Amino acid sequence: MQFTFIDLFAGIGGFHAALSAVGGRCVWASEIDDAASRVYAKNWGLMPRGDIREFTEPEVTSEIPPHDVLAAGFPCQPFSKSGHQLGFRDTTRGTLFFNICQILEARKPAVVFLENVRNLAGPRQRETWTTIVRELRNLGYRVPDEPTVFSPHLLPPELGGAPQVRERVFIVGVYVGTERAWAESLTEPAVELRPVMNWDPSLWQVENILQNDLEIPDVTEYQLPNDQQEWVNCWDDFVQSLLEERSGTPLPGFPLWADEFNARPKILPTTPSWKADFLRKNSAFYVEHRSTIDSWRERWPHFTEFPASRRKLEWQAQDTGSLWDCVLQFRPSGIRAKRPTYLPALVAITQTSIYGPRRRRLTPVEAMRIQGLPEWFTFGRQRDAESYKQLGNGVSVGAAYYLFRQSLLAAISDVAAVSPKLAKAVKQSSEKPILGKHGKC
Repeated sequence: MQFTFIDLFAGIGGFHAALSAVGGRCVWASEIDDAASRVYAKNWGLMPRGDIREFTEPEVTSEIPPHDVLAAGFPCQPFSKSGHQLGFRDTTRGTLFFNICQILEARKPAVVFLENVRNLAGPRQRETWTTIVRELRNLGYRVPDEPTVFSPHLLPPELGGAPQVRERVFIVGVYVGTERAWAESLTEPAVELRPVMNWDPSLWQVENILQNDLEIPDVTEYQLPNDQQEWVNCWDDFVQSLLEERSGTPLPGFPLWADEFNARPKILPTTPSWKADFLRKNSAFYVEHRSTIDSWRERWPHFTEFPASRRKLEWQAQDTGSLWDCVLQFRPSGIRAKRPTYLPALVAITQTSIYGPRRRRLTPVEAMRIQGLPEWFTFGRQRDAESYKQLGNGVSVGAAYYLFRQSLLAAISDVAAVSPKLAKAVKQSSEKPILGKHGKC
């Protein structure tokens, strides 16, 4: 007999993929975004209900069926560094955690499994983290004092890892009753933020998850247009010229602001200290390499016509020899270049990674693979922009599977006491998530 779970803030089903791979069956889901709900239903055979707040009042909580696991990737915007970081003071989204608590109190599932951005446990959200831990313990769930932070790039491929740096906070709580939840409150996280089984993350190669260009319908839609290729060509000339002058010594890691390549930094009394520091560094870099940089400027006189954010370079590619050998992102802060090993986190905004050797952006299928979804997963006929958004909002399947399994194995006797079928499924599951081979709900 399968254990059961509910999937809150379900998105397109990252938690569903992970928990069904362990052997679970989803009995209820909620998702407020209609487009995501349609993708969820298409792939998992279950149409999510809408706003969770409509189902957590006392008179309607009964609609949510009993379940062994409550999974929820509750909204991250109130805690994300890219937002205002209002936490629980965001009265629209920040308080949705308490709706989860209402369901936990009414249904008392054996396990609660939550995920959010790493900043949830950052210094500006310490009060938020303390509140979450306190509320879960008051409801009888044993959770560690410190957050469990993990990323899929720390897992080897045979354990479901993926070439994506996506550090997220995971909270796994086992129901043991309020007294034990507080008495055993100093428990350590079951998984540490470090590579698993001596895996070396530098061994990842983005190339290995890419589609064959000849098999991509309308591949030209993903190729960089001429103006964007010119941005890269210009900065690539800069990189190669500087590497030659520096005898292969990598470029510095601080942001290079071409508009600020001046012998004297333009620092005013009102200039913030962080910006003044970058201005001084850019000025010193220019003075050191003035001849090479001036020659580069002469070769690219129309560089000044590039958008302001494209006149900045964030070099994080160490000794990589060319910009076209890197993974690139066009960000508001500049063109960011990284080694072609693993990718930065997928985000729900238009910063889709560019694979330099192919001179194109990742396709939705490739982004789906990075998130660990099964190969049969489909977005149907929706716009790519919607698919990227949904993937950026999603949970890494491999990381979720690993965190769930390891956390419950570390507390298997307590899990068996409240849900023998869940404990049996966890013990029988393999270390590697066998995605794509499990039936729909």
